[in-house]
Amino acid sequence: MALTRRALGGLTIGGSSALMLAACGGDEEGGGEASGELVWAVSYPWESWNENTSTGNNSAGHIAMTPMIPLGQVGYDFDPEGNVVYDDAIFEGEPQLIGEAPMQIQLTLKEGAQWSDGKPVRVEDFVFHWYSVSGRDDHANQELAMPAGTAWGETIEKIEAGEGNTVVITFIEGRTSPEWPFTGGVYLPSHYAEENGYENWASDPEVMGQAIKWFNENLWTVVTGPYKPVDNKLGEYIVYEPNEKYQGSKKAKFTKLTMKPVTGIEAEVTELRQGTIAGCWPNDFSLEVLQELDENPEAWKYETYAGATWSHLDFNVGNAFLKDAALRQAVFTTINVEEIKERAFPGTEVPWLGNHFFTEDSSYYQDYLTPANYGKGDIDAAKAILTEAGYTWNGEGKLEKDGELVVFNFRFATSNEIRKLTGEVIQAQLVELGIDLELKGFGDEDFAGTLDSGDFDMIVFSWVGSPEFTSSPSQFFFKDSSSNYGGFEDDVIEGLLPQITSTFDLDEAADYANQISEQAVAQAYTLPLYSSPLSIIWNAELVTGPAVNPNSQAASLWNIREWDKP
Repeated sequence: MALTRRALGGLTIGGSSALMLAACGGDEEGGGEASGELVWAVSYPWESWNENTSTGNNSAGHIAMTPMIPLGQVGYDFDPEGNVVYDDAIFEGEPQLIGEAPMQIQLTLKEGAQWSDGKPVRVEDFVFHWYSVSGRDDHANQELAMPAGTAWGETIEKIEAGEGNTVVITFIEGRTSPEWPFTGGVYLPSHYAEENGYENWASDPEVMGQAIKWFNENLWTVVTGPYKPVDNKLGEYIVYEPNEKYQGSKKAKFTKLTMKPVTGIEAEVTELRQGTIAGCWPNDFSLEVLQELDENPEAWKYETYAGATWSHLDFNVGNAFLKDAALRQAVFTTINVEEIKERAFPGTEVPWLGNHFFTEDSSYYQDYLTPANYGKGDIDAAKAILTEAGYTWNGEGKLEKDGELVVFNFRFATSNEIRKLTGEVIQAQLVELGIDLELKGFGDEDFAGTLDSGDFDMIVFSWVGSPEFTSSPSQFFFKDSSSNYGGFEDDVIEGLLPQITSTFDLDEAADYANQISEQAVAQAYTLPLYSSPLSIIWNAELVTGPAVNPNSQAASLWNIREWDKP
C-alpha cells in the first residue's frame, strides 16, 4: 500500500510553531440546534494544559483542547490543500502588511468578538500571548514560562491597538518574515488571568510567569471556540458543551462532547468496534489492525496517509560520548532506516525523508541524508569514521575510546509498539559497531518530562507540522530553545537562524532553512527517519465530517466545527 503525501514545511511537537494570527473565512451554513453526544479518543494522555510551554507543547493536549481554542491554536489553520483558513469567530478579513521597515502587521478583529463569558477579545490578549513566548526576562520569569519556542516572540517590538477595531504588531527593526500572514494571534484570556489573581501580569515579570504556570496547571473555562469545557481532569478527560457566545459561522452540533485518552491502535480500534468511542487519530500505525474495520465498512471507516508527522532520532550531546560528532556520525551511518520501515510497516510504502523542514513533494526539498550516507546501514564506513577519530575495539569487539567502553541509552514511549520496535532494530544494528545499546522506555505521562529534563542519550519521537517552515529551524536548533532537548549548539547554525527572518522572500528564507538542515546533518544531531504513516478511524453511524488533513496540527479534529450527528 502506498501512502498519499503532500508538501509540508515547519514542524512542532504539536501546537503552533510560528505563533500566529487569524481573520475571516468560513460560511454561514453552520446553523441548526446542537443534538446528541460524542466521545472522541485522544491517542495518549496530556501532561499539562498550556501549549505555549515546553511541557504543554504536544499533539495530545492540542487535539484534546482543539474544540475550545482558536483555529490552529492562535486563530488560523490550513486546509487539506495547504490553503490558510482564518478563524471568523475572532477576525474580520485577512491580515494586512502596513509597513516594511520596520515590518508592521495589522489584524482586524471581528465586530463583537468575545470570550465565552461575554468579555471582548482585546489587544491585551495579544500582548499576553506575546509575553508568554518572547523569551524575555522583562516579560516573564522564564523558569516559570518555559516557552516551547521563541522564534516569533523574540522578533516583536510592540503590540498595540490600531485605528478602529484593529491590532498592530510591530517587529524589531531588521526582523521580517516571508510568512507574515501567519504571525501573531490570540490564545489565552488575559482578563481571566486577572480574575484569578494575576492583575499585574503586564508590568511584573514574576506575576506573568506565575500566570503562565497557572494556565499550564489549570484548564481555563473562558474560551473563543465553539465548545466550552464544563468538566475536566488532566490527562483523563475534557467534557464540553456548546459555547453560547461563540461568534463563528459554524456552530457546535453536539450537546455534549467528551475527549478522553485511549492508548494504542489495538485498543482504539477495539473501542470503535464496541461503540464506546466515535473515532480517533491513532498515534501508531498498523495496517493489519486497521483492516479489522473492513468487517463493517458501512459503519467503521478509516483512511491512511503520510502526514505532517515525522519521526526522528535525537542525541543528547551532553552525554560524555555523544558530545563527539564522529561517534554520532558513525551511529547514523550504521543505522539502516529501510530495515526499520520494513519491520515497522509491513506492506506499506513509506517515503524516504532527507530534510528537516521539507518533504520531497516540496519545491524546496533537498536530500542531505543520502550524500552524508546516513541511514543506509554502511557498517564499514561507520568503522572507518571511528578509526580515524581514534576509537578502538577490545578483544570482545566492543567499542572503546581511550580505554573506556562506549555505552549509552535509547529512550522510547513504551505504549507505542513502533517506537519499541525501532529501539530493538537499532540495538541489533549497533551490535555490529561494538555498542551495547540500553533500551529504556518511559510511560506516556513521562514523555514531556523526559524531553524537558534531557533524560536520554538517544531518543525517538515525532514532530507534528504544517505548511509553515520559517520558525522551525529556531525551535529545533537554536542553542537556547527549550525545544532543543539534546542541548545541541552550532556556530554556523546560530549565524544562519537570524537570516530566515531578515527577508520577505520565501525562496531566500527556504535556502537559509536548507543550509541549516545541511549543517545539522553534517553535525549528526537529528536523524529524520520518515514521514510517519498515519490514519484516522471513525464510526459513520455516530458522526459525519471527519476527514484527512495532513497540514493541520489538529489532525482529525481540524474541522471539528463542521462535524454533525448522522
